Parts: sequence; C-alpha cells; structure tokens
Amino acid sequence: MSGHNKWSQIKHQKGATDKKRSVVFSKILKAITIAARDEPNPAFNPRLRSLLDDARANAVPNENIERAIKKTQDGDALEELTLEAYGPNGIAILIEVITDSRNRTINEVRHLLIVNGGKLAEQGSVRWAFNGTNPKFPQAANEKDAVIIEKIINLLNDRDDVQLVSTNILNHES
Repeated sequence: MSGHNKWSQIKHQKGATDKKRSVVFSKILKAITIAARDEPNPAFNPRLRSLLDDARANAVPNENIERAIKKTQDGDALEELTLEAYGPNGIAILIEVITDSRNRTINEVRHLLIVNGGKLAEQGSVRWAFNGTNPKFPQAANEKDAVIIEKIINLLNDRDDVQLVSTNILNHES
C-alpha cells in the first residue's frame, strides 16, 4: 500500500518545513552580514541588533549568526540591489535583493518575471512611485492580475536572495 508508511509522511513534512526554515535562515543571515559591514558590534548598530532579534526569534543557531558577522571581516562579496519591474497591466514591483552574484540573480529574476507576464524595468522607472517600500500611487487590479502578482510575489519570496517584494497594487477585499 503506497503512501501509508508513517515515516514516509513524516519525512515529506519535515523536508517541506526544513526547506522553508532554510530560506528564512538564509535571508536573515545575508541581512546580518550586510548590516555588520558598518559596525559588527550590535550595541552600536541598531539595524544589526534588530536583525539579531529576528534571528533569535526564528531559532537561527548562534554559530551561524557568528559566522555571518565574521564574514564581513573576511571581505564578503555580498551586494545589496534594488530591482525594479513591471507586472501585468503596468503594476509596479520593487524587489530588494542581497546576492553574491549580481548577474545570476538579475537573470533569474528576469526569467521568473518574463514567464509570469512581467518584465524588469530600468533603474529609477519604478522607484519614483514608492515612498520607501510604500506605494505613493496605489493601483487597482482586476482579479486575474491580482492572482498573477500574488504568484510572482510568492515565487520571488521563495528565493533566498530576495529580501523584500513591494508592489503598488491596492489591497482589495472581496
């Protein structure tokens, strides 16, 4: 009888939760590495202190946190990028990324957008429509476009180098 083995079920559930935890750990540790560049002492670096609190809340092992902070002293190659894109019907998308390979990340995000009806935009062509990560000019979207945007956001958030995705779509309640 296929599928009735309890260990099999546990293994698949554990695999799924471990994958989700891995993405969260990776995002937090990359952000810690970037924040520790300025000042590795959390007493003098509020951004790092906040990220350390997030790491502890998500049960990131202390050894991994220390390794991420130590990377800055070794001359890490991580880079922060803000990618700008348009989704279906001109919906603006801001994607904040921390990556060790700019070209790889840009190409992967571009491919993900193209497959789902979006496209990367030139620097500055989307940023003006946002106040930080909040949209200045929220845009209404039909149900079909809202589903596509939600799919794009979920696919981007599943990537461990994507830190934050913001759109100018209105939150509509049905």
